[in-house]
Amino acid sequence: MTTIVFHGGVVRPDGSAPDLDRLVVVDGVIADTDVSVPDDAEHVDLEGGLLLAAFGEGHAHPLLAGRERTGPELRDARTVDEIARRVRAWAETSSAPWLVGGSYDATIVEGGVFDARWLDDIDRPVVLHAWDYHTVWVNSAALRAAGVDASTLEPARGRIVRRADGSPMGTLVERPAIDLVLSHAPRPSLAEDIEALVWAGRYLAAHGVTWVQEAWTEVKDVPAWRAAAESGRLVVDADLALRADPDRWPAQLDELRRVADEIADTPGLTCRTVKFFVDGILENHTAHLLECYHDARTHGMPNWAPDRLAAAVAACDDAGFDVHLHAIGDAAVRAVIDAAEGIRESLRGGRRLTIAHAQVIDPADIVRFAGLDVTICFQPQWAVEDDVMTRLTLPRLGPDRELQYRMDSARRAGARLSFGSDWPVAEPDVLAGIRTAVSRQDADQRPEGGWQPAERLSIDAAIDAATTGVAWQAGDQDRRGILRPGMAADLVWIDRDIRAADPPAMADARIRGTWRRGLRTFSSASAAVG
Repeated sequence: MTTIVFHGGVVRPDGSAPDLDRLVVVDGVIADTDVSVPDDAEHVDLEGGLLLAAFGEGHAHPLLAGRERTGPELRDARTVDEIARRVRAWAETSSAPWLVGGSYDATIVEGGVFDARWLDDIDRPVVLHAWDYHTVWVNSAALRAAGVDASTLEPARGRIVRRADGSPMGTLVERPAIDLVLSHAPRPSLAEDIEALVWAGRYLAAHGVTWVQEAWTEVKDVPAWRAAAESGRLVVDADLALRADPDRWPAQLDELRRVADEIADTPGLTCRTVKFFVDGILENHTAHLLECYHDARTHGMPNWAPDRLAAAVAACDDAGFDVHLHAIGDAAVRAVIDAAEGIRESLRGGRRLTIAHAQVIDPADIVRFAGLDVTICFQPQWAVEDDVMTRLTLPRLGPDRELQYRMDSARRAGARLSFGSDWPVAEPDVLAGIRTAVSRQDADQRPEGGWQPAERLSIDAAIDAATTGVAWQAGDQDRRGILRPGMAADLVWIDRDIRAADPPAMADARIRGTWRRGLRTFSSASAAVG
């Protein structure tokens, strides 16, 4: 029997119970407070810090994040020339026939449109993902290798940005257009993807995470996840959300059920969810809006008509799947709420329906969350007035639709909240997300008073979203998310009580340790984040 005693700090069981001054874990399970402690028990001195239920990551893409590590760091490059220089240096050290990497900051070029010619001095095809993963920038060699030219037809639900003469500019928008090129690039090997996942798991553990919703899984990616989990080296539990392809639906559903059943006995891995990309993103004019964009005569680019989406969600429910739906624009969010209405009884019976992002919600739809029992997985780090917001997002929406990421309004209306980062779009830094949710400010405490401050959450509501909220989303609320006897010992140790700190001071908080089922998966004394 293995016993661990945590003491010397503050233990928060959940948002409603009084704090404790110690926690005892026996064989990976939280024990009663009066349990007898053996002489050989391990003692962890919290050194005045805070012990919480471990964080969940409600929406992330660990495989994409792990794959990014094979290429150069581009996110902090502030000019096209700097990106090109780093890619050239990468080309000099890589023998790969294609250079596929990411992710660059699209705000450094007006409108986020990048030209293939800016990468044409590189001697092979280049495909770079933008920070949003809904856009890529390719060079002319990649376009030639894929046979994409002025005669190429525009794909449904995608866009090839073109020059005045009709030739491709080098920017491809949304997956159907991106795959015109990327489908010709060699896939990473199984061994490479396993290593990418092992690294990603450790990175998540260093941020206090023990469970992650992999929010976009293709069937061809499942073997790498399974192998990584079976190796014993994957230090986070994961649920794989298999992507519903509108071009293959509903015939695809039988394949998804078969794949999910095949990994049912894989330790730490489930495949209980189907992922729908209901629309795209605002910055590309592909999010679906009820009214036209402020700067373009379009409502966006929906991937699923509302009636077809509702039928697909009902079919997933019948097949025993939870659903996780990317919905950015207010029309997309409305379509998801309509679909949720169709499986209301299943939601009451334990089925999970999660709306990811919900960036713009029409005021008339906020009240519909009452009694519907859906979860909204927000990305709190996005709820700031940063370069993306000011240069790309707000010009698309206009002054009448500035309200975004309405976390507190949704909570008060009756929606359950969970948090995710959409990593690698943003870092999986849960503490930063909590701080932003509470302050609605960036790391430099701007703007004064917070951006749209009426949507700030209390510190306890934010912690709950990152713990109990994600546990509910996972269908795991009886096993994780709170620190009560009988629950799995999924724990995170923070070096201070963030509930007592002003938001600026929370920026200095650090993760000291993470435990999954009583086994330590991260220690600040022995491992660095990175």
